[in-house]
Amino acid sequence: MTRNHQEILALLDVMVKQQEGKVLALARTLLPDLVPEDLRNPHDYPLLRASDVFNYEDGILAGLLSARMAIAAQANRRPDGAGD
Repeated sequence: MTRNHQEILALLDVMVKQQEGKVLALARTLLPDLVPEDLRNPHDYPLLRASDVFNYEDGILAGLLSARMAIAAQANRRPDGAGD
């Protein structure tokens, strides 16, 4: 893993953490007793499922997590391409 990969992954970690907080805060405006684990299955909560704003912000979080996984996978590829 190069230094650039490490810096990008560190930045994405900060962005993910920030977005997780935003999503949880937004969810708690609809359902105040939610805990972070509840957001693993937001479709279990009709109020969350019906909220366009929540779904938008949750989609941003999903995109950030996907980008982080893709960059981590690229960073961990062996130079000879073995395992592709």
